[in-house]
Amino acid sequence: MLLPSLLSLLALWATLCLAAPHFPSWGHYDLCKTQVHWDQGVSWDYMACQPEAALLTRFLKIRLDPPNSTCGETPEMYCSLENPYMCNNECDARTPELAHPPELMLDEEGRVPNTFWQSVSWRSFPEPLLVNITLSWGKSIELTEDIIITFESGRPEQLVLEKSLDHGRTWQPYQFYAADCLNSFGMEPRKAQDLSPASVLDIICTEEYSRGYVWKVEKTIRFEIQERFALFGGPRLRDMASLYGRLDTTKDLRDFFTLTDLRLRLLRPATGPTSVDPLKLSKYFYAISNLDIRGRCKCSLHANNCILEEGKLSCECEHNTTGPDCGRCKKGFQGRPWRAGSYLPIPKGTANVCLPDTITSDHCKCNSEGSLHHHCNDTGYCDCKEGAAGPKCDKCLPGYYWHRGCRASVCDNLLTRCENGGVCEDNGRCRCPAPYTGLLCEKVQCGKEAGRCDSQSPRDPTLHRVLLLLTALLIAANGRVPL
Repeated sequence: MLLPSLLSLLALWATLCLAAPHFPSWGHYDLCKTQVHWDQGVSWDYMACQPEAALLTRFLKIRLDPPNSTCGETPEMYCSLENPYMCNNECDARTPELAHPPELMLDEEGRVPNTFWQSVSWRSFPEPLLVNITLSWGKSIELTEDIIITFESGRPEQLVLEKSLDHGRTWQPYQFYAADCLNSFGMEPRKAQDLSPASVLDIICTEEYSRGYVWKVEKTIRFEIQERFALFGGPRLRDMASLYGRLDTTKDLRDFFTLTDLRLRLLRPATGPTSVDPLKLSKYFYAISNLDIRGRCKCSLHANNCILEEGKLSCECEHNTTGPDCGRCKKGFQGRPWRAGSYLPIPKGTANVCLPDTITSDHCKCNSEGSLHHHCNDTGYCDCKEGAAGPKCDKCLPGYYWHRGCRASVCDNLLTRCENGGVCEDNGRCRCPAPYTGLLCEKVQCGKEAGRCDSQSPRDPTLHRVLLLLTALLIAANGRVPL
């Protein structure tokens, strides 16, 4: 039994190899190979086209709302949250050494003295101290690592991280942060570690980054990307094929990590373990020293490079595509509907190259006998009937032969499939013993000549054995096969 199975696989592989020239997208992976370093040396990994991941804060623009939420328009002294009597932090926008503008969130981390953006103090208490920080890239990007925000003040007691997919026209939450999730947002607290593959897209509220007041040590909050990827790619993302397979088939998962803008909604500053002191409001404020946001330009898996031209990011599109995200086919290359490329390498993946307008009109026409439809589907290939193969469905898979379409080779050399004692005849049909009939001798013949027959399928193992036993007993008793 092993040899026929191997022969079937080899025949199928040969069919695919012969059909390979009809798949023009396969060769385009040569444009997108990636060098992989192993202990044994260097090799090439032929994966989907996508730019290298990079620090994305170099390309963003910051907008604050309200615009006058940065300290220093009126010079002010700020006090320490842990020591309200230590008030030696002066903010004065007119003096460069004492100013704390928004762009200082993006400068090099580790400078001495440290640089940071700082908000006005909570001088209008008990009104909420609300500041929105909007980060815009002007095009779609894909996150690849955790978002890390470093605060120089205490970490906020209430914060919402939001994202937009349409350049700020609409917003949706990414994650809620609070010292008390239930009272702040009406949500039970959860951690990223609590998520599963089924709940990876859940919007959670976490208390992990808002509790505790050792703010000199605990300065950062995170939006965990890597832990979500690890749900599919395993620890340390060692199983990238599994992750890519999930991204390839789940659009909601791809969209979850895609955005054009991020927004930090700062709702309540750190207040320490005690209640707010209305006489020392200069110790309540927001201050951010660093934003670490890493990812890549979204190019719909149709580009290997993303460039900055005239202050705007744009993909260098391949595969006859165009647009900021390579999101449409070029003029003259709309021979089939545009589709994003595949994350998977060949032969499972495809670059979904945009085809010239003439290709579908002259060729991707389907064989009327082998295809379900007269024209190709949105991938540029035909939907084949059972047993048919090839871009036009004009070839047959192993185990089938062509006769006004692909028909099963009932008892050929590879697939001897006559049942219930049937004998292959002329290498194309089964000669069946009574009372069996059908293409594979899989049915019991009913009628006056055959006598009474049961409605239960003879393929049922128990019934099949009973029928064979009865036939053997009648032969032994009468010396002939019963009619």
